[in-house]
Amino acid sequence: MLTSLCLKTTCKLRAATVLLALLAPTGLHPVARAQNAAAPSHPTSTPYSGDLSIFEYKDRDKKLQINRVMDLLGIHAGSDVADIGAGSGWFTVRAATRVGAGGVVFAEDINPAAVDAIRDRARKENLGNIRTVEGTPDNPKLPPRSVDAVLMLKVYHEIAHPEVLLHNLEPAMKPGARLGIIERNGNGADHGLNEDVVVREITAAGFHRTARYDFTKADGQDYFLIFEKN
Repeated sequence: MLTSLCLKTTCKLRAATVLLALLAPTGLHPVARAQNAAAPSHPTSTPYSGDLSIFEYKDRDKKLQINRVMDLLGIHAGSDVADIGAGSGWFTVRAATRVGAGGVVFAEDINPAAVDAIRDRARKENLGNIRTVEGTPDNPKLPPRSVDAVLMLKVYHEIAHPEVLLHNLEPAMKPGARLGIIERNGNGADHGLNEDVVVREITAAGFHRTARYDFTKADGQDYFLIFEKN
């Protein structure tokens, strides 16, 4: 009788183990998987993965006033900068030219094709101060205390878990480092996100806004925000 009960118990335990394995193919317990699959903080747009030349239109420097943006972020010769969601490397190469040989620009993107394209571009344009980084949606994977300034240029609306990403970004920021966000107003799913949502989320992640500008496009839809760590 006792042996029979033990065999039945063993069978039940084995069945439960198999069921857990089927429910958790990644090796995580189902509860842990549910916790990791947190709902997005806001509606998001699918990250762009098409032709990177779309970011290279000829009057973009003038429309965004990118030199003024770099001035306000404190980017100068010798600065270390991160371009989060770097895409084609449009901002990366401009920042690399400004910081010169004494500075570094980390070109981060979650798209391996973009990372490869920027690496090739840096080599062709002889910009040895560019470091490419393949991040993940929640982690830019930058070295600790590595940057004086960070720019997210039209990428924040793609970030589903900004508090997690900013938590992982913060250790890379030196004391006094500035975080710049250039976005357009929108609902999140239309390649833009309303300014009040961005401010609320970044503030909740432990940053405070130090400046706000609207010169980055004449149509009044774009805004440029600067934050620092609390």
